Amino acid sequence: MPTADPLDAAEAANTSSGNPARRAMIDSQLRTSGVNAPFVLKRMNQVAREDFVPAASRGIAYMDRSIRLENGHALPAPLVQGKMLEEADPRGTEKAIVVDSGTGYLAELFKPLVAELTVLSAEEAVGTGRKGKGADLLVIDGAVEEIPSGLAKRLADGGRIVTGIVDDGGVTRLAVGRKTAAGVSLLPVYDVGIPKLPEFDAPKGWTF
Repeated sequence: MPTADPLDAAEAANTSSGNPARRAMIDSQLRTSGVNAPFVLKRMNQVAREDFVPAASRGIAYMDRSIRLENGHALPAPLVQGKMLEEADPRGTEKAIVVDSGTGYLAELFKPLVAELTVLSAEEAVGTGRKGKGADLLVIDGAVEEIPSGLAKRLADGGRIVTGIVDDGGVTRLAVGRKTAAGVSLLPVYDVGIPKLPEFDAPKGWTF
């Protein structure tokens, strides 16, 4: 469990205060799908998801679906980010990188749970920059075909990864992994619909 911003048992059990749509998201989407970590429920009850979507989508911010963004990306459904946060299990002493889909929502969830947070756009993440170098944790708010070597190099040895992945058939899954001397290894852990980040598409070879 994370050492930062802990949630005691009484608060974890009490979602009767606050935004009704947020409570419904926690009770009908997160808890029923096995997301019960107190720190996850606390953060997702605290952060107003409707503040991170286009104005026209505020009324559907808590529905169990992704929301299309003006930049061509999409904000994943609440369950995806709840699962990501739970799998990441952030520690209060860690340096983390969040690759943002374009809203800042996932980064806001992580902000008080880590010692240092670097937020990258998808374009920055696949570029040659060094922001966030030495990070202990990398979380990508979308599904990717591959993790570029330049992004992996920003992780410390043994650094943890939580991301969506997409296979050749277009099926997406939540995956976790680590950076090792041999490179990045990922293990799928949960089948769920996750919007794809096209910036992370693998180079396509010639076909004849």
